[in-house]
Amino acid sequence: MLDRTDDVSVAARDWLAAFEASLASPDGSLEPLFCGESYWRDVLALSWNIQTLNGADAILKQLRPLAARAAPAMFQIDPDRAAPRWVTRAGTSTVEAIFKFETKVGRGHGVLRLVPDAGDGNRLKAWTLLTALEELKGFEEQLDRTRPRGQAYSRDFRGPNWLDQRRASASYADRDPAVLVVGGGQAGLAIAARLKQLKVDALIVDRWPRIGDNWRRRYHALTLHNQVHVNHLPYMPFPPNWPTYIPKDKLANWFAAYVDAMELNFWTGTEFLGGTYDEARERWDVTLRRADGTTRQMHPRHVVMATGVSGIPNLPDIPSLKNFAGRLVHSSQYEDGEDWSGKRAIIIGTGNSGHDIAQDLYSSGAAVTLVQRSPTLITNIEPSAQLAYAAYSEGTLEDNDLIAASMPLKLARRSHQMLTEQSKKFDQDLLDRLARIGFKLDFGEDGTGWQFKYLSRGGGYYFNVGCSDLVASGAISLVQFADIDGFIAEGARLKNGDIIAADLIVLSTGYKGQEFLVRKLFGEDVADRVGPIWGFGQAEELRNMYTRTRQPGLYFIAGSLAQCRINSKFLALQIKAIEEGLLPRA
Repeated sequence: MLDRTDDVSVAARDWLAAFEASLASPDGSLEPLFCGESYWRDVLALSWNIQTLNGADAILKQLRPLAARAAPAMFQIDPDRAAPRWVTRAGTSTVEAIFKFETKVGRGHGVLRLVPDAGDGNRLKAWTLLTALEELKGFEEQLDRTRPRGQAYSRDFRGPNWLDQRRASASYADRDPAVLVVGGGQAGLAIAARLKQLKVDALIVDRWPRIGDNWRRRYHALTLHNQVHVNHLPYMPFPPNWPTYIPKDKLANWFAAYVDAMELNFWTGTEFLGGTYDEARERWDVTLRRADGTTRQMHPRHVVMATGVSGIPNLPDIPSLKNFAGRLVHSSQYEDGEDWSGKRAIIIGTGNSGHDIAQDLYSSGAAVTLVQRSPTLITNIEPSAQLAYAAYSEGTLEDNDLIAASMPLKLARRSHQMLTEQSKKFDQDLLDRLARIGFKLDFGEDGTGWQFKYLSRGGGYYFNVGCSDLVASGAISLVQFADIDGFIAEGARLKNGDIIAADLIVLSTGYKGQEFLVRKLFGEDVADRVGPIWGFGQAEELRNMYTRTRQPGLYFIAGSLAQCRINSKFLALQIKAIEEGLLPRA
């Protein structure tokens, strides 16, 4: 088994050379290069799709015809990225190498993982392969290699200055944007910034009055639950003096600064009322309502929905809630516990928001009862919840993003099963204390943990920053929803006859899926054509995310800051390729 860096580099280089030669020759055999259990994830580079193929037979069946069309060549270890090395991924020791290559239309990066084949003399063969499009030839991002000269070099003292030009650009008085981005959170900012660098005219619209309000208006104590080094937006990393866990208002202010620095066109106080697609014109007819109440008709070629994993509060059908005489709000409407000092509150739902709101109310002096509707995954925020991001604590952000994109679903599930088992050991004392008081615990489908709960349903877990300890100790009361007979004016009546008095009930019950929003804004036909959004389908990729959908000109981007940073590049490249006639619309 190879163990020297030079040998590892040679092995990776030789595999890439053999791979390129086999692809180029009609008689070349690819079969000896792949393990039986192997995975190929292609992100636009050869297929123009985001897809994963499992098993050597499936890979070999598609690889050659796709390569014949894309003409991949010039495969070589990228000297500017992490050097080939032995690593452990999904419990398997493997050689990992980052490489670069070219196709007819673009340049790409990839990740190759080699493992010894015991059935073939321990010859190193491909276990996983990523081929990802990085840029389009002739349409490269406008970064410092093409930094504009600006007006200092040649100024028109009587003409518009930079601010005049920015205001004119953002007003859209005489044009429509090529792309309308609906939603100004991390998803909207990331895709708009990527499009800006590709010279695609994009306008962000958001219903809130200030940039960043989607974070600023959340409950008072909120901070991000993952660490700062994972959460950068494209092109502008957070300053090195930022805290490990970013407060919501600090992030909101950064969003505003980001829009200004990246020169993104952004309309605040603007509601997207819906639209229809004109197939003959290949444009949308959409209606926007501005902050002053006026409406504006626009005709973009593309609409990107960047409204989050979901945008419509899920209000469970609990008929007796109408009997409650106190204040009833969804978690999205909750702001601060200070107004409830000395009062009594019931929180329905035990995900992140439910726990955080319960802790905020308790810290403000309220008497709090947490109501559990279904089993919940609990993990301490440190170290357990951060295990998934361990790779980001070393190496460059660019390398880590590429490595994250390279993991096929099956191996990602295996990795998270291992991380979940490790987390359970770290958190055993807390989990035991919760179980003793009747808290129903869950560790995800097949033990895949919180990450896959998020990717499949957008919630169902809590990163413990203290609330679980309060629940376990009895400082915050716990009631199972199944034990509630119904709600009355005073609060909740249990099946045993006891009354839980309340002045406030918070429904921390999550949100409806994005398909509900699509149905509302675009109609039944478009919603049926697009189908389910988020979660995994048979193709082992997030459904209808970051890619063309069956509805021409309609796209979806959502997720964490890291997901949006990584996948905004690929969505922007598809839109640019469509704009330049390199790719059909659907």
